Amino acid sequence: MGFDFDTLKVQAGYRAQEHNNAVSVPIYQTAAFALGDSYRADRLFSFSDEDPIYTRLSNPTVDVLERRLAALHGAAGAIALASGMAAVSYALLNAAGKGGRILTTARLYGGTVDSFTSIFPDLGLEIDIVENPDDPAEFQKKLTADTKAIFIESLTNPFVTIPNLTAIADIAHAHGIPLLVDNTVATPYLLNPFEYGADVVVYSATKALSGHGNVIAGIVLESGKFDYGSGKFPQFAQPLWFLRDENDVERNVLQVFPSIPFTGRLRAVHLNYLGAALSPFDAYLVLLGLETLSERVEKQLANAKAVLAYLEGHPHVGWVRHPYVQGNPYRALADRYFPKGVGAILSFAFAGTEEQRRIFLAATKIFGYQANLGDARSLIINPAGTTHVELTYAQRELVGLTPDTIRLSFGLESAKDLIADLEQAFAAAFAG
Repeated sequence: MGFDFDTLKVQAGYRAQEHNNAVSVPIYQTAAFALGDSYRADRLFSFSDEDPIYTRLSNPTVDVLERRLAALHGAAGAIALASGMAAVSYALLNAAGKGGRILTTARLYGGTVDSFTSIFPDLGLEIDIVENPDDPAEFQKKLTADTKAIFIESLTNPFVTIPNLTAIADIAHAHGIPLLVDNTVATPYLLNPFEYGADVVVYSATKALSGHGNVIAGIVLESGKFDYGSGKFPQFAQPLWFLRDENDVERNVLQVFPSIPFTGRLRAVHLNYLGAALSPFDAYLVLLGLETLSERVEKQLANAKAVLAYLEGHPHVGWVRHPYVQGNPYRALADRYFPKGVGAILSFAFAGTEEQRRIFLAATKIFGYQANLGDARSLIINPAGTTHVELTYAQRELVGLTPDTIRLSFGLESAKDLIADLEQAFAAAFAG
């Protein structure tokens, strides 16, 4: 029997009778799990038995979160990690292997873009940037023989641009490589990238998935449909001693994890040896947040629409970036991919001096000035000086990020109060 999204977000992946009939998912706050006897240990360490051994690799609380998110996406597998950056980094390293290249854009979280030059080249992973991602043909032109994956965001931060997911997925698949999609801003409530050709989906669960600004977490999910045994990804076919069976026969990832090779390899290699494990308590917090995901996002969308109407035509606003602004080039893609709504952020140009902009940012009383988004609380930030400060001036020019850009992330407060807060902040900035 298939269940709707709202049922799955509350109940998927958990059976109370398997956990001492606890109604709420228990927090298994333990480092290790009893092996029982040496025969059972042999089964566990040869991957014949899936029970947990050590919380760095798996934990019952974390397992419920992974199964729940997999159910919400119709995904074959999921792995929870200690942060969104761990999810992005592990996914890119996993896809690229040794000497591979990733094709992407500059329309990403600032830390992600900075990692392309500050760390990945040292690990043998090279990045190619598509300068005009609005044209899918540009991805085609940038592909090389060493390209191992295309990586994009489904809704970009801070300008809420939208890629043509299906067209880009078709290009990736025509060249035998997976499409990786960061779906952090959209959440699975607004978009399931797997329905439009994505092979791997990543999240910073710190943001709207948990939604309360109280946890750092990341998620990687896979469709289970991509062929990593094509010969283009030798890292999946290479026999590994630690994956040997009970007869000491070496096996590869495709043999041990045939239905979930991507997340299986992430767990066995990257999580195991690089160690960005999500704690049981943090997994519990994300589970709590998921239970209200739909309701939170709906209210945030309503607040975004109300404030958008207020900002359009405001004398101290140079422009507003959101697909619902009249004439925005992403409206058709928004209607196609986001029929429920287009995320709870927007950006606008503050039409004033730098000092007036600083006064404005300091004057808000409801909008919190902090580097996060998707929170239950409404937030305000100047991305060029904070969340995207790592971008070079050339990269900022590529994405259109200017110093006067202000980003709003909408929470659950009254829309009337949010508008009044912006109004008094504008008044403070332009007093006299």
